[in-house]
Amino acid sequence: MERIAVYPGSFDPITNGHVDIVRRSLQVFDAVVIAMAHDADKAAPLFSPTERVAMIHEVFRDEPRVRAESFHGLLVDYVSRVGARVIVRGLRAVADFEYEFQMTMMNRHLDPRIETIFMMTSESHFYTSSRLVREVAGLGGRVDGLVPDPVVHRLRERLAAK
Repeated sequence: MERIAVYPGSFDPITNGHVDIVRRSLQVFDAVVIAMAHDADKAAPLFSPTERVAMIHEVFRDEPRVRAESFHGLLVDYVSRVGARVIVRGLRAVADFEYEFQMTMMNRHLDPRIETIFMMTSESHFYTSSRLVREVAGLGGRVDGLVPDPVVHRLRERLAAK
C-alpha cells in the first residue's frame, strides 16, 4: 500500500522552506500531495489557487511523487479522499507550534484515523514565510534564494503589474 502524506498550506507563494519540507517528506512517504484550501476568511491572496498549483508543478516537474491540488472543505475529508492517513506540517519556531497543535487536535477530533507529523524546517529556512516574501518583494527587495527560481520570476511579474 502506497504511503501518501498531505502537506497543506497557502503556498502564496511556495518558498524554499516548503520545498525543503516536501523533499524531506519524500524520504518517509511514497508520495506527497501539496494541498491548498480555498479559504474565504483569508485576505486576498497574491496568486490564485490555479496559479499556485501551476508554480508547484513547475518546481517539482522532475519529481513524479509530488502533486499539487486545491480543495474545498475540511482538510481531514480531503486527506481521506486522496487515500492518505498523514498530514505533514512544517514548524519554524515555537510560535508556530501553538496554532499547529490546536489544528492537530481539531483534526484528530474530526477524524482520529488521521495522524499529523511535524517537521522542523531546516536552519537555512526557519525565518522564511510566504507573507514575509510577499512583503519584501512588494517593497522591491530581493527574494532570490528564499523561493524557487520560477517563483522569483512570477513574483516580479505580478508585483510589476500592480
